[in-house]
Amino acid sequence: MRRRPGLSVRLKLTLSYAAFLAVAGALLLAVVWVYLLRYVPDNTQGLLGISPNRYLLIRTFAPPAAIAMAALLVFGLVGGWLLAGRMLAPLTQITDAARLAGSGSLSHRIRMEGRQDEFRELSDTFDAMLGQLESHVAEQQRFAANASHELRTPLAISRTLLDVARKDPARDRDELVDRLYEVNTRAIDLTEALLLLSRGDRSTFRRESVDLSLLAEEAAETLLPLAERRRITLDVSGTAARTCGSAELLLRMVTNLVQNAVVHNLPTGGTVTVHTEAHGDTSVLRVESTGRRLPPELVPTLTEPFQRGTERVRTDEHAGAGLGLAIVHSIVRAHAGTLDLAARPAGGLLVTVRLPGTGRRAAG
Repeated sequence: MRRRPGLSVRLKLTLSYAAFLAVAGALLLAVVWVYLLRYVPDNTQGLLGISPNRYLLIRTFAPPAAIAMAALLVFGLVGGWLLAGRMLAPLTQITDAARLAGSGSLSHRIRMEGRQDEFRELSDTFDAMLGQLESHVAEQQRFAANASHELRTPLAISRTLLDVARKDPARDRDELVDRLYEVNTRAIDLTEALLLLSRGDRSTFRRESVDLSLLAEEAAETLLPLAERRRITLDVSGTAARTCGSAELLLRMVTNLVQNAVVHNLPTGGTVTVHTEAHGDTSVLRVESTGRRLPPELVPTLTEPFQRGTERVRTDEHAGAGLGLAIVHSIVRAHAGTLDLAARPAGGLLVTVRLPGTGRRAAG
């Protein structure tokens, strides 16, 4: 937005400082007049013939007073200019940093030195904001690159299948259609997962009272055939745990956790335990699963988009795009909750979700 040019803050402070000194000097002269000169006799002899009269005092005092007022004004202008420049120097640093950030450079930091004051507090806050913004932009760029790569894969496979079919008309058409259907289904699932992840990040959804224990039972019932095929024992226990949020998103959260626990489990004979409970104003959901041991450095990265645990066992049918726990993390964050992941000493993963109970409304 274009604005008309105006006086700089430094010049305004300078003029204000000089004006303050001039007014202070004028008030001082007024005090001298009110409390001193007005009581001096205004006659040719003065007081008892030995003291000067008002006329002589004014003639003697007026020129030095005028010079002092002029000097005071000059001192106010020069001193005010220098003082304002010194006081506004930190603001100039912050402005330069903001200008660099506006041009796309987010790596710059002010790191203002000196004792704590308002400008230092503003500088530290601005540095923290730049750090978060840089991290967010880097995360978005990484996410966009990974999403492009993941979406390009099924498209490239589809193109390859079509090229093969065009070069070999005698090839089995039913097999080609089945392969294309599988690839297209995977692309649709990935797109829906990306949209769901974006929706969770925006936190724009209708909220209602939801019982996590019921969602756990529904998710377990849906995934029971998958668990039986893999010979995984799936157990749901606990008590009612109510929270305020989107029933659809929370169901997707629980389903993703249970499916992740079933798929990334032992090849056979594993277990998945889903437990819900309420602790005061907090509703807790725990999903504990067996499996191979996870490296400690791998666990914190599992909630990153497109991150797949290379040490975990998974079938090709449910390899996924690496968005399961990322979606869970996004949904939990949108409901003002916390997500904790811990590797079990015996192998497998323990996931704990804590959400605000119905006693306090989740922040949106």
